[in-house]
This record gives sequence, structure tokens and C-alpha cells, in this order.
Amino acid sequence: MTMQSEMHITAESIVDAEAELVAAHERDFETTRERVSRNGVDTDAVVDEVARFSVAAPSWAVGTGGTRFGRFPIGGEPRTTEEKIDDVAALNALTGANRTVSLHIPWDDPTDPVALREHAAAAGITFDAMNSNTFQDNPSTTGDGSVSYKFGSFANSDPDVRKRALEHNRAVIELGMQLGATATTVWLADGTNHPGQANFRRQFERVAECLRELHESLPDDWEMYVEHKPYEPAFYSTVNSDWGSSLLLAQHAGTRAKCLVDLGHHLPNANIEQVVSRLAMVDRLGGFHFNDSKYGDDDLTVGSIHPYQFFLVVLELLDTGGGAMPPVRYMIDASHNLKDPLEDLLQATDQVQLTLAQALLVDRDALTEAQDGNDPARAAEILQAAYRSDVRPIVAEARRRNRAAIAPLATYRRLGYRAATVAARGDESVATGL
Repeated sequence: MTMQSEMHITAESIVDAEAELVAAHERDFETTRERVSRNGVDTDAVVDEVARFSVAAPSWAVGTGGTRFGRFPIGGEPRTTEEKIDDVAALNALTGANRTVSLHIPWDDPTDPVALREHAAAAGITFDAMNSNTFQDNPSTTGDGSVSYKFGSFANSDPDVRKRALEHNRAVIELGMQLGATATTVWLADGTNHPGQANFRRQFERVAECLRELHESLPDDWEMYVEHKPYEPAFYSTVNSDWGSSLLLAQHAGTRAKCLVDLGHHLPNANIEQVVSRLAMVDRLGGFHFNDSKYGDDDLTVGSIHPYQFFLVVLELLDTGGGAMPPVRYMIDASHNLKDPLEDLLQATDQVQLTLAQALLVDRDALTEAQDGNDPARAAEILQAAYRSDVRPIVAEARRRNRAAIAPLATYRRLGYRAATVAARGDESVATGL
């Protein structure tokens, strides 16, 4: 296999690379099917749901992450939005579950949206929710420098700044329309760092009115997602700080405004699965960003710190969807400071698939009976029986039926994709927008 062919991972190259794994996988899957079926679970139904599910890859996550102290690119990073899409296509070829990409504007600002859409289509990738950026000044959003987002965008006391922020968000929607997207996500860094710096109520009201104006600009088939976060970069107060604030803003904006939940955007020990339940109850759960957290918004690999909490969150999502993942926007929002970005995305996607399979094994009827019978010990046993199940053969089978990889990370390394990107793009390439 040549370096050039390695830049395009195909179903055929995966089959060749994994030929020696097939027999063992088939034995493992049949053993798992027999074990799961004894508990009354339709294994094929679980495989089908895992195979159906897809989670978007964000364009910024295919480059190396960083902190305010530094960033260490690894070589072969995508230099253009087209190359980012190529990396997402390689990721999707291995997982079968990353069929969409989420762009961040102006980090991704194509000069020819039609050509970009065609490029993505040829790679089997479509565009998920668009993401606007008003948390940093950029010539494409703040123009000649006469305005600045230093003291906020939608919450800013200066009407010219709010106007410029609205113009940027509308431009993001216009670009999304050309790409075939049907949703936009608005995350605001607006807040304060010092007591007394701004009036909480007036800031919130300004944001609410801007979101209402933006909602009025939505095409008929679009939705808008408001994303909450308790702190960072503002550390004293954030305008959209929690799910309650997010819900108020969405309700004020309009019927097609919904809330987006990021696993890292909560204060320590928050009951995120209950947040999911509350937003779903009022039909305002619009999007979900998967990652994990040790201290704050760490953007760590999905399931690497709190896997059981993630399992409980997925249970709530399945409850919302009547036993299937509901049609909200899912995305992996991670930052890989040390790992190969694609390897981290492979591990994150694998964990999402594994957790979904575990959650699908829960005996819902028995759980309801235990809950209604006020039997917490029995309820815990039911959850743990599913959570402790080894579902790796089920997930591998789901990927295989999608013509993806049985063992994505090992196969990625075997195919030499990173070495191929370094050869093609250079060992000093740095992903755009980071």
C-alpha cells in the first residue's frame, strides 16, 4: 500500500488490514449474542441502533489542541477546511459513525462554499450544525477594529458591537445554507470578571433580544441552539451560565430555538442526566456535545473520567427517544493536547458506541417496575447488569455492518494514515483556526 492510497481509507483497505481479526470477532459476537439473548434482548436490534447512530466531528478537533501555555502540533495537520474534511472522512471510514462535520466560523471560512460542499459529498460527509465565534476579535467578524468583543458581543452595552455580532451570526447561517446545513449553535463568552462590572439583568436582556432577532433570520427548516457554560473565559459571571438560563433564552427567542448541552459545561457534581430530562420534557433539547471532565471544561476523551455518568446520560437520551437515540444534534467536542487528534476521536467515538450499546441492554420494564415499587436496590442491580456487560463484540459488529473497522485504532495505525498526512502536508503543518 502506497502513501498516496493511505490518505484515503476505504472499506476495502480496512478489510485487507483486518483479515486476521474476522474469525475471532465472529466467535466473540456469537458468544455475546447467546449471552445477551438469554436476558431477552434482541441483539440484532441493539446492533442496528448502534449502526444507525452518528456523531459529528468538529472541524477544529482534527488539529492538535492546546492550552494558554502552549500548543504542540504533531505534523500532518490539515491546512485547509478541505483537508479537515478529508480527515473526518478517514475517521468515518474507520468508525462508520462520524458522517457529518461541524464547522466553526471564521476558523473555517471557505472562499467557495459550493466547491467545499461538493468536496465533502465526494468524501461521503455532510455538514452538521454551524458554529459562530464572537469570543475573539477577528477581521472577518469585527471589521476594521472599530468594535471589539472584549466586553461581550450580544451582551455588550455598545449597540454597534451587538449589530456586528448579529451580522456575523447571520453570515454563518448564510454560509450554512450554501453548505446544506440546517442548524446553528450560538455559544457566548459574554459575562464579567469583576463584581459590579456590568448589570446582570441588562446583560441578559440584551442577549435575549439579540437571540430573538437572530431567530427571526432563520430559514424555515433551520433550528438555533443556545449553549450554556458556567464560567470561562468570564470567571465572575456568565450570561448563559446554566440550563435554566439557556431555557429562558431559547423560550424568549422562539419556537425553533433549543438548548445545547455540553458534558463539560456544568459546575462540579451537577446531575447532567436530570438536566437532559428537564429540557427534553419541554421539547427544548436540541444538541449534545460529548466529552469528559476532571476539573472543568477539560474537553477530555469521552468516558475517560466519568463513564458511569455518561451511561446514565445516554439512558436519559434513550428515554427521550422511546428506546432510540432522539434526533438531536450530537457532536464530539474535545481538545487533544497530547494524543494524535484522530486517535482521540476514534477512542471517543468508540466510547459513545460502547455506552449506547450498554444502555440499550437495560431491561426497561424491570427498571420501571423497580422504580414504581420503590426498590432502589433492584433498580441499581438492573443498571449495573447492563453497564458491566462486555459489549465490544456488539459494537464491532455494528461497525462491520457499516463496512467500517472491527478495531478502529489498531487499524488506523496499521494503515499508516498519520505518516501519510505528514508526507503529504509536511511535518510542520498546523491546523487552521487553532
